[in-house]
Amino acid sequence: MSIFPIVIVMALYFSSIPIAFALLAAALAYFTFGDVGTPPDLILQKFITSASSFPLLAVPFFIMVGEIMNFSGISSSLMKMADVLTGHMKGGLAQVNVVLSTLMGGISGSANADAAMQSKILVPEMTKRGYGKSFSTAITAASSAIAPVIPPGINLIIYALIAQASVAKMFIGGYVPGILMCVSLMLAVSFISRRRGYVPSREKRATAKEVVIQFKESIWALLLPFGIILGIRFGVFTPTEAGAIAVLFCTVVGVFFYKQLKWHHFPIILKNTVLATSSVVLIIISASVFGQYMSWERIPHQLTQSLMTFSGTPWIMLLLINVFLLFLGMFLEGGAVLIIVAPLLVPVARSMGLDMIHFGLILIVNIMIGGITPPFGSMMLTTCSITGVSVGSFMREIWPFILCLLFVLVVVTYVPSLVLLLPNLL
Repeated sequence: MSIFPIVIVMALYFSSIPIAFALLAAALAYFTFGDVGTPPDLILQKFITSASSFPLLAVPFFIMVGEIMNFSGISSSLMKMADVLTGHMKGGLAQVNVVLSTLMGGISGSANADAAMQSKILVPEMTKRGYGKSFSTAITAASSAIAPVIPPGINLIIYALIAQASVAKMFIGGYVPGILMCVSLMLAVSFISRRRGYVPSREKRATAKEVVIQFKESIWALLLPFGIILGIRFGVFTPTEAGAIAVLFCTVVGVFFYKQLKWHHFPIILKNTVLATSSVVLIIISASVFGQYMSWERIPHQLTQSLMTFSGTPWIMLLLINVFLLFLGMFLEGGAVLIIVAPLLVPVARSMGLDMIHFGLILIVNIMIGGITPPFGSMMLTTCSITGVSVGSFMREIWPFILCLLFVLVVVTYVPSLVLLLPNLL
């Protein structure tokens, strides 16, 4: 009976039941039929109190920032900036794709939002200019994995809540892994483009004057992520308040500076924000109730003892955890993996003396790789459904990018001093 709820979760998930309902059903089944000594009122109380979290308010705010960005002209401004910086390189538009995801990460923080937007905007343009549709789809999915690693990614907030870690340190810690992912994908794009003859999107490198002019136009969009980090660092506002300020900032920029955000856009923005927030928060609440079952059965403690006995050292344990997560990523959606696995693995990592910020970034980079991995990667399914590319064609193009991201995962895992360079400055 101790592992029966886990079996229920897997069975329901593979039956196409949403992960939130699968987690909740498994937990309720356990406390109803397995542990009859716990009053059902306590489980319902846990369900309600899980939503009564002030830091959790950051989730809808940052989701709304991503929605406003799509209507405000910030996205197009960032795309022009990315084109000025990298359009002259081999595979120009593909390089723009990668850099745009990196710039967007500091604003939207959502891999699926980034993948959907670029699938609609960049993939058709890349196809017109001679890039293979499958290649365009693959690099769009791969580059979208950067977005949640660059602050203020939603997964950074969720992990900080689970591990009781500093949200500010998680935010600033995401920059080094995110930049490493960006550079590795750009190198892969350059190599593939040279072999296939993909031409740059610009005939020559942008002049210093062109860069400065475009920088001035994009300055408002570029200021947002740095403003969030500096504001949190100097105690001007909390991470939750930073989300509200980011919403106000994007609204002002869209209405008064770029002048593309109109009042009739707000009902759409609010609707999309509510729908996205509802699914995320419901998953978090259901996972909290499921975590109650795991704590009751002392599963994290047992897993800790098993891993410490089997691995012996933190380095071997991290290798085992990475392999385990990469395997899960082939079957479960990345956000679901984080919600289910983080409560299990955080006590293990803490008992081994690992830094919680470092460990969180390992988890998040890992599950982002899972998002582009067949058969159930969420970014893979998002991009393929929008562009009409088959999963088989996608798989043939995605492997070089997966290998690059796996190299970054190894660096993030085994060079903690590099990953923690910026957080330690706090």
